Amino acid sequence: MFVKAKRLSALTLSPVLTLMAMLNAGAAKASSVNMPPGVTTVGQTIYGLHMTILWICVIVGLVVFGVMFYSIYHHRKSRGVTASTFHESTKVEIAWTLVPFLILIVVAVPATTTLLDVYDFEDAELDVLITGYQWKWKYEYLDEEGENVQFFSNLRTPQSEIYNTESKGEHYLLEVDEPLVIPVDTKVRFLVTANDVIHAWWVPELAVKKDAIPGFINETWTKANEVGVYRGQCAELCGKDHGFMPIVVNVVSKDEYAEWIGSKQAEAAEIKKLMAQNFSLDELMERGKGVYDRSCAACHGANGEGGLGNAIAKSPIATGPLDGHLEVGINGVPGTAMQAFGGQLNDVDMAAVITYQRNAFGNNMGDLVQPIDVFNHKKG
Repeated sequence: MFVKAKRLSALTLSPVLTLMAMLNAGAAKASSVNMPPGVTTVGQTIYGLHMTILWICVIVGLVVFGVMFYSIYHHRKSRGVTASTFHESTKVEIAWTLVPFLILIVVAVPATTTLLDVYDFEDAELDVLITGYQWKWKYEYLDEEGENVQFFSNLRTPQSEIYNTESKGEHYLLEVDEPLVIPVDTKVRFLVTANDVIHAWWVPELAVKKDAIPGFINETWTKANEVGVYRGQCAELCGKDHGFMPIVVNVVSKDEYAEWIGSKQAEAAEIKKLMAQNFSLDELMERGKGVYDRSCAACHGANGEGGLGNAIAKSPIATGPLDGHLEVGINGVPGTAMQAFGGQLNDVDMAAVITYQRNAFGNNMGDLVQPIDVFNHKKG
């Protein structure tokens, strides 16, 4: 089916359209207001199709409006022109039906071929599950052997830039703590879904834009031809912090990717070992502070003073029963902005951050939460 469509496309496209496509390719990087051609073959095909149809529309518009304005000017009443009194013309009606039909056929054939390529998910060399959360992305590599590789990607732009106490950086609201990493010249299939509301995973230069819908898994794919860093954003209004969930994709060489995925697998194996250990208070506090600064401080304040979320310092949760604190941290609070972090943090980090919250900011509860305690609470 793909071969037939491509042969038909080659026969249908006229030399004029082929010339247009060549001109479009040469000027692709010159414009800062047009859509980007991107670094994928499909993206560049879409760009060429977009520009070809644009020029067809321009030519049609010039012809139609040229005839109209010429007729208005040349046959105006001030020149003494008398209006014709004919009722219909079979030739004209055939012409204005046939010409648009032929134009649509010329446009439809390459457009259909491109759509077939866009929805060709077969022969992917790597599968990545993408899950949208309010307001972050979770990436899980499905085809890798050994330890499961998964992580969250959060906004890294500091609060000082967001609230204008410092000047904004080059990649304001477009930088993350953990970018998605994929190898160059590799067909990567993305399985896109959401945990809470509708999001949309959009990276223009990779020619990818797909809705993330809770309860559904949508497919899309990319194959980057160039190494580099490519940025995107959530393209669906998903809540008050919709603008705070950027996407960063690092396209690296295959050797560099193999090294990176190996380090991630080793990190996952290390976490599994840590799950069976007991930690001292100092160890939990040190690890917990890092988790708190990364995942909690934006809402609860750097010193536990509160802000978008409730204060941690002297709060009834952090100084109340330990089971209640674990319940809030793991399952969140329905109907509020407090998310369920049980699926976002591993049991080691959850134990550390709960311990930190119960002993920092003057709470001084003296409680130690071990990973096994988190595991048992989830299981219970």
